[in-house]
Order: sequence, then C-alpha cells, then structure tokens
Amino acid sequence: MTDSSQGESRLHASSFGAAAPAYAAHRPDYAQAALTWARQLAPGARVLDLGAGTGKLTAGLVAQGAEVTAVEPDPAMLAELRRALPAVRALEGSAESIPLPDGSVDAVLAGNALHWFDMAVAGPEIARALAPGGVLAGLWNVLDDEVDWVAGLAQVAGSAVIGPRDTPASWRAETTGMHLPRPDAAAAARFGSPEQDTFPHGQRRSADSLVATLATRAGLLVMPAQERTATLTRIRDYLATRPETASGDFTLPMRTAVLRTRKL
Repeated sequence: MTDSSQGESRLHASSFGAAAPAYAAHRPDYAQAALTWARQLAPGARVLDLGAGTGKLTAGLVAQGAEVTAVEPDPAMLAELRRALPAVRALEGSAESIPLPDGSVDAVLAGNALHWFDMAVAGPEIARALAPGGVLAGLWNVLDDEVDWVAGLAQVAGSAVIGPRDTPASWRAETTGMHLPRPDAAAAARFGSPEQDTFPHGQRRSADSLVATLATRAGLLVMPAQERTATLTRIRDYLATRPETASGDFTLPMRTAVLRTRKL
C-alpha cells in the first residue's frame, strides 16, 4: 500500500466518530445465521467484538448467548455502544493493541472493520488474545446487486459510496486477497486457510432512511460538502423513480458476508 493510500485509509477509518449517533441509528445488524457460522461456538463462549463501533455486531452476539467483550478505539462510537448496551463489557482499544490477557477469548469477530486493521501488527495481537483453536472472522453487510433496483442504486451512488466489499462479487474478490495471518507466519500468529460464505439478510428502510444510512459510509463522510450533497440528491432522486422504493417502507436486499479462519 502506498503512503497516499495508507493516508486515505486512515482518513476513512477515523471518519465514523463524527457520525456516531447516525451510525447507531441507521446501520444494519448482521444475519444471525452468519454469526453462528462465523464463530462456530456454543452459547456462553467468550467472544471479542473487535472494532465494535456502536455495537451492531455486539448486540447480535449477546442475543446468541455469547459472553461478549467489545473493544473500540473511537470514543464517540464507544459512548454510543455503552449507551445502547450498558451490560456489555466495553473497552477502549484497537486491533493493534487489545486490552485483554493472553488466550482470554474463544473467538474474535469484526463487523465491517477487519479491512481497517494493520494485520502485520494486529495478526499477532489477535493470536495472542485467542485461545488455542480460536476463530477469527470478519463480517460485512453487502448489497445484493442481483436485485435489479439495487444494482441501479450502486451505479447511481458511485464507487465512493458503494465500493470494494459492498456487493457479493466485489467482496469475494477483495477478501480473497486480504492479508490475514498466514499459515506460514510466526508461530504466535499462525492461522489456517480462510473460508468465505454469505447469508441472506435485509433491512427495513424508507427512501429517507436509506439515504441516511448511505450517508454514514466513509466515502461520503470524507467527501467535500458540495459533492456530498450532490451525491445524496442523486441517490434520493433515483429512489423516487423506482416503484420498489418510491413510497413507504421496503426491505433493502442484503447479504452478510463472512471471512473466517482458525488459530492453529
């Protein structure tokens, strides 16, 4: 990764805190079947939600009976998580510096966050926190562009809004080459070969709330104000032309995509 692309990635990764209440209000949860497949563990297992944001993934894990610790670096996002889930242990920290003892969790899950991690540093740190045989999994909610109007939405929104990992095909291509801890890495960071799968999901939206949801994406959050307004107006105008979205509530077709590996 070049210095300029690293700088852009850092800018995108740090953009969410300013929109933490909107993120909490509008971002979707994750398909329960995807959570079950991701962690491969019985209820009561110790799970770390890493880069937990406002707690969208945390809430789903709690609902499945997991013993969850949430770790999030952004104070504003962490405050929203603690407000929504006061009973959950929520700590300030990052993938590169996990505030947990060695071998203290059975699974590390990251919801729409794994691509922000510096895996050269985070890989050994995740391995340190995982118990032997523990699972590392990234989850992403992607738009199901096999549905015609969703494919049109992706085209209208543009690549700054609907980018890598945001549709099933692009997600598979992007995560196939994603740098995870390699099987031939140092013993402290040794993981097996990764697996991919996707699971049907959806979110009830109106045109206004879908626009508000898309407005929490990093590409829009860092966009100049005039360009951001024009992009959101273009999306709103498109939704007004489609019979599926022009009036009332509708279900946004999605899939929860999972990349999973296991500590050897």
